[in-house]
Amino acid sequence: MNELETLKSWVEESNNIVFFGGAGVSTESNVPDFRSADGLYNMKYAYPPETIISHSFYMRNTEEFFRFYKDRMLYPEAKPNAAHLALAKLEQEGKLKAVITQNIDGLHQAAGSKEVLELHGSVHRNYCSRCGEFYDMNDILEKEGVPYCSCGGVIKPDVVLYEESLDSDVISKSLRYISEADVLIIGGTSLTVYPAAGFIDYYRGNKLVLINKSVTPMDRQANLVINQPIGQVMSMFLS
Repeated sequence: MNELETLKSWVEESNNIVFFGGAGVSTESNVPDFRSADGLYNMKYAYPPETIISHSFYMRNTEEFFRFYKDRMLYPEAKPNAAHLALAKLEQEGKLKAVITQNIDGLHQAAGSKEVLELHGSVHRNYCSRCGEFYDMNDILEKEGVPYCSCGGVIKPDVVLYEESLDSDVISKSLRYISEADVLIIGGTSLTVYPAAGFIDYYRGNKLVLINKSVTPMDRQANLVINQPIGQVMSMFLS
């Protein structure tokens, strides 16, 4: 039995699957990742992207932050790809319990997934830092420069920046899903960013699947490794 057949049989036999995904899940929707050759970290700006999307930079140089954020982190035209759609279908079939994602693009929800745990927040939620008024992504795109609320406060994206903490409730819920999962599928992530990369240690089962185009530091821990684009692999669950 080859890798794809093994994955298919594990999915068919289980009704307690958890998916944990990273940027590679959305690259097939033309949302660039951070670490590949044409990813955000290799683009030329006056500052490295990891500096720009840090809390201290946001506070110190808000205008430059939003210039980069609108230019490079908002993709209103992006549509769910086969991976997003397959995961939503598996959830509807009662097989998939949750999607845990490091992505901020909202494509899992757009595909129809209901139980989505967003470790790094979402570009679709934005709140006035003064009065708490909610704004969606289009509100941010429509405003020139720094987006201000009608009350005068800066509208901050509900996205976890460098130097900011992940939401403790989202973390604890994610770890519970992972620890109780029968099958854990990890896809489209290099598994190098902590604390998220450490989540894998909470899995107690023996059906750990890693789907990533390149090798990851966790490959040796996996029960099944598939080095193919995630959309291509997951599309078999759409038929």
